[in-house]
Amino acid sequence: MNETLKVLETRRSCRSFKPDMIKKEELDAILRAGTYSATGMGKQSPVIIAVTNKELRDAISEENRKIGGWPEGFDPFYGAPVILIVLADKAVRTHIYDGSLVMGNLMNAAESLGVGSIWIHRAKEEFESEFGKEILKKLGIEGDFEGIGHCALGYAAAPAKDPAPRKENYVYYVD
Repeated sequence: MNETLKVLETRRSCRSFKPDMIKKEELDAILRAGTYSATGMGKQSPVIIAVTNKELRDAISEENRKIGGWPEGFDPFYGAPVILIVLADKAVRTHIYDGSLVMGNLMNAAESLGVGSIWIHRAKEEFESEFGKEILKKLGIEGDFEGIGHCALGYAAAPAKDPAPRKENYVYYVD
């Protein structure tokens, strides 16, 4: 089978990560793949914030936990040591689609390199809050950005589960 198609069929969300930091070369390759995502009219509306700093990673996790309403001590990023936050410029009509394609490229690139990943939501709420706005300000990111998602990355602590069977009538042909 073609390697690209194999990655697309075998990628699964990882919900248990080892604490080990991923290799810089792997992180850089995953980020690069994200920057090559298709975007509406080629406007490249998304930005990616790569969080490898444990203190900031833990603060983001705590904010995400609060937004999600989980009990204290729960980590919505499942112990992943790296969080890639995808935001997109609201001034571009296709910003949500653009950011979603970036998320897909990040996760598929991670899979191709043996790095586990999972899409975690609530980035929208995080970056509408003062907490998120302060992060953007510290990074010098100006503009009106919407949080699209978090791509949590790390080495899987357990093997991936088998895929769920594909539903019937997933595809309709029109000849």
